[in-house]
Amino acid sequence: MPTLDQSGRSGRETYSTTGQKGRSAARRRACPYGSLVPVTLDTYAAVLFDLDGVLTPTAEVHMRAWDEMFNQFLAERGGQQPYTDADYFAHVDGKPRYDGVRDMLATRDITLPEGSPDDPPEAETVCGLGNRKNALFSAILETDGVQPYPGSVHALDRLRERSVPVAVVSSSRNAPAVLAAAGLEERFDVVVDGAVAAADGLAGKPAPDTFVAAAQRLGVAPGEAVVVEDAVSGVAAGRAGSFGLVVGVDRGVGERALLDAGADVVVSDLAELTP
Repeated sequence: MPTLDQSGRSGRETYSTTGQKGRSAARRRACPYGSLVPVTLDTYAAVLFDLDGVLTPTAEVHMRAWDEMFNQFLAERGGQQPYTDADYFAHVDGKPRYDGVRDMLATRDITLPEGSPDDPPEAETVCGLGNRKNALFSAILETDGVQPYPGSVHALDRLRERSVPVAVVSSSRNAPAVLAAAGLEERFDVVVDGAVAAADGLAGKPAPDTFVAAAQRLGVAPGEAVVVEDAVSGVAAGRAGSFGLVVGVDRGVGERALLDAGADVVVSDLAELTP
């Protein structure tokens, strides 16, 4: 089980352990400051979950949609390096859709008109490309469906048994559709997604605003809540908001990157934090 020192923060060094049958145990920072205490989600007043890559494997669906959209766009322009998974993790993962488009294009020295959220997917604008990606995502989701991570469902079950309130905080405007497809929509009274953020004027991750808004809607202070994220931008948002615990879930971005962004603990599965 992951541990923190009694001050509530882990130290600077990292180490890993491997359990029986090769299952990865929790990876976390070493604690050089005295006694260690176990880290469990149910010791906090609320838990705020990212969606894609934390509760459901839809981060993979997003990756496929971004890959198809960007590589088609770049190929049509000519003379551009192909878009890769490294680009996704560095420039797109966890951000609001149009921010991801804008930041990724900047790495290729491409500037497009901003356009409007109502732009059709064919439009050669930031919003048009974002909407093109969203259409691809929706098509994949409708065809393939989605099943939540078993360890994440286990964590939600344990938190419900202990009456710990939970929220979803996602940059995606597709969060309600994904929750419904995964059979999780009844689990959350509070969902702060891309549509809510736009309506309320909340800055997207890595700013902490959406997480802070979710905590407020649950009636808890940030210092009493946990942020659970798989993206560097989301972990950075949790740290910027001074939340009580920031958990990184390593689904591919890498343990070191999550720790460097501000995660207190890094796990490969949420069941590690809800025994």
